Amino acid sequence: MSTKTVEDVENEVRDWWKTDIIDMEPGKIHYSGYAIEDLIGNISFPTMIWLMTRGDLPSVPQAKLLEAALVSAVDHGPQAPSIAIARMAATCGVGLNNAMASAVNVLGDVHGGAGEQAVALYHDIAARMDAGQELVAAVSDGLDNQIAEHGKHVPGFGHRFHPVDPRAPRLLELVNEAAEQNAISGRFGKIASAIESELLARKSKPIPLNIDGATAVIYAELGFAPELARGLFCLSRSVGILAHAWEQTQQGGRNKGPIPRRMIWNYTGPKNRAVPNENLSE
Repeated sequence: MSTKTVEDVENEVRDWWKTDIIDMEPGKIHYSGYAIEDLIGNISFPTMIWLMTRGDLPSVPQAKLLEAALVSAVDHGPQAPSIAIARMAATCGVGLNNAMASAVNVLGDVHGGAGEQAVALYHDIAARMDAGQELVAAVSDGLDNQIAEHGKHVPGFGHRFHPVDPRAPRLLELVNEAAEQNAISGRFGKIASAIESELLARKSKPIPLNIDGATAVIYAELGFAPELARGLFCLSRSVGILAHAWEQTQQGGRNKGPIPRRMIWNYTGPKNRAVPNENLSE
């Protein structure tokens, strides 16, 4: 027979889930100790994201940097798979939440994961510097390790559409301004610039920082873990996903696929052939 008291059972139930994020009971909602009524109207949404993921409030310069990163990555047009999927889903008769979920679910290692990977690369180079290497040597060894483990693609650098990603220089400008204000260290901005220089020396052509690499600088400077960098990108891109899904809903259309229906894909299989007699049903 169990010797547990009613209080023991209640505590066991309460301990089933433990969280530092929210304290809620009838008439009370606190996030990491802050009353929701004190937060509403007084902090920005990016500040709330920081509070929920980090457990405290950022400084004003830190919140502005986070906001800039989130604003910069909201959309890149229907050619981006996530946006295209949102629009196609909207033509299938599903709700906005379904269209958004379908789109967010493709933000993986290839489409959407470069920011996380870039933060990890920056952290690796920073660790080499902490171990005594100079910046240039740490960048060279870090790139060699990245390429050896993951292939020649360096996350956060180069863009298939933009010779220079227009979002990256502006973000780095804000990083430098924040570093001058001592809001951040500026260390990861220098690492990213050194990677650009090393890639130029190796390839004999510019392979500039892109949006993933630039936002990764900000997330690294602000102390977000690499995995959170991907989560933050998902939050940012969800804005564009929502906008496109809603626009497509307003435009109408039914069952729109990835290409116009008058255009047929290239078939590369066997030529037309008959089913062998031995495979025919009697």
